[in-house]
Amino acid sequence: MASDVYEMLQALHIGSAVIIGHSMGARVAMCFSLAYPAVTDGLIAVDMATKKYERGHDDIFAALEAVDLNAGSRKEVENILAKRIPDEGTLQFLMKNLSRREGGIGFEWKMNLPVIKANYETILQPIASEIVYQGPVLFIRGGNSNYVADEDLADIKKFFPYAELATVAGAGHWVHAERPDAILTLIEQFVAEL
Repeated sequence: MASDVYEMLQALHIGSAVIIGHSMGARVAMCFSLAYPAVTDGLIAVDMATKKYERGHDDIFAALEAVDLNAGSRKEVENILAKRIPDEGTLQFLMKNLSRREGGIGFEWKMNLPVIKANYETILQPIASEIVYQGPVLFIRGGNSNYVADEDLADIKKFFPYAELATVAGAGHWVHAERPDAILTLIEQFVAEL
């Protein structure tokens, strides 16, 4: 996925950029900055550390696979998911990944669900690299989230020695959805200091 981001930047004639990602996207952003440091102006990783994570999304995979994509309406799909996914934030995030099929009959997932599921164990593995990214890095975590613990900072600094850690109070894993004002302020401050 990091090479996909690189190819996209090349296709768009973007020479370098601040790379921002949340959750799995933060993993992609970390891998990108380690693989392509010359085109990374800075890295912002939201609610994800460099450590190995345990399985925790099998219920979501099962819920997504239980959806009848030939359903007549988005509400019908949402009702199916809601029976298996009680967290409203997670439910709404997943619903944003649903789109009408070309021709308007039925639905499809924007994400490549079979590939994500097949590579889930790889996604959970710790960041591994011989490269150390020497640029500016900001890790942002939700104050109510358990994805990034204080003790994770030592491992983060092995790959990102200039990493800073900011905590957004009152936010869980969906920091950007729960406290968009706070995360935007942190991003603006980070970019202004480059």
